[in-house]
Amino acid sequence: MSNNLVEVRDLTVRFATDDGPVAALNGVDFSVAAGEVMTILGESGSGKSVTLRALMRLLPLRKASLSGTIRVGPHRIDQLDEHDVAELRGPLISMIFQEPMLAFDPVYTIGQQIIETITRHERIDEAGARARARELLERVQIPSAERRLANYPHEMSGGMRQRAMIALALACRPALLLADEPTTALDATVQIQILLLLRELQRELGMTVIFVTHDIGVATEIADTLAVMYAGRIVEHGPVRTVLRAPAHPYTRGLLASTLKRGMRGRRLEAIPGTPPSLADLPPGCSFAPRCPSVMPSCHEQVPPLTAIDHTHSARCLLAIPRLAGVARAAGGRSYSAT
Repeated sequence: MSNNLVEVRDLTVRFATDDGPVAALNGVDFSVAAGEVMTILGESGSGKSVTLRALMRLLPLRKASLSGTIRVGPHRIDQLDEHDVAELRGPLISMIFQEPMLAFDPVYTIGQQIIETITRHERIDEAGARARARELLERVQIPSAERRLANYPHEMSGGMRQRAMIALALACRPALLLADEPTTALDATVQIQILLLLRELQRELGMTVIFVTHDIGVATEIADTLAVMYAGRIVEHGPVRTVLRAPAHPYTRGLLASTLKRGMRGRRLEAIPGTPPSLADLPPGCSFAPRCPSVMPSCHEQVPPLTAIDHTHSARCLLAIPRLAGVARAAGGRSYSAT
């Protein structure tokens, strides 16, 4: 029997715009085991946040069309109606949003919003919900938790609001926690504190977590497995140490090569040339081909299959197919150095 809590197959999302359809996700496939932390890594606009919102079914109904399979535990999220999905938001799936100042309602106190979440989904009186809300604020290391329950969002610092958002997300003890770049707006010291807190809570509560970031350093700190996303597709997936030590996709190697590391004083960073493609007009074949240093003619003809490198590591690149990798080397194709 599968140990996966999350299984996503051929997830495709299209947005209707005045200029035509935008292909935000293009056949995304991944699984996440119970108790695992998977990080989705990629540039802005690659489809990371859309993936999380699709899992929560928070995409705008009038503008977004969704196809494919989303299974969380025993539930086919893609087949449920809005009422049933709303019942699962909180107890089954919860989300930490990117900007807590916008995610909290400014006209209600932090305590009111956490208490309402608890009483909405559980048979518990307000006094019991208030006691749990105070316990949650203490668990996420907010000082003077009782007093903070009466604070409005604007009365708290960015770091405290982010901790309060984590408390809100944990209010109904979800099996799956989605975190959409929760440390982006914070300074470096607070970022580390929030990452350590999330990892500690995940281990303590046994949650499954999908964490979105564009920061490789953040991914290294929190992830068990890493999914690299480009132009609405996952182009590489595997254990985080494996992907970082032996990246198989040129885009992953490019990201690593363009990241500042210890001992690089005086050395030039290798930037990835060009820009990501427009999701409204994707190029034929591999979307990364126009920027790839090892491109072959066949890269422009077909979307590469997700190729298994070993039983845990895969990449969506023709170079991952041994016989084609040999052809590329013979043709003198260069590659990024991620060391």
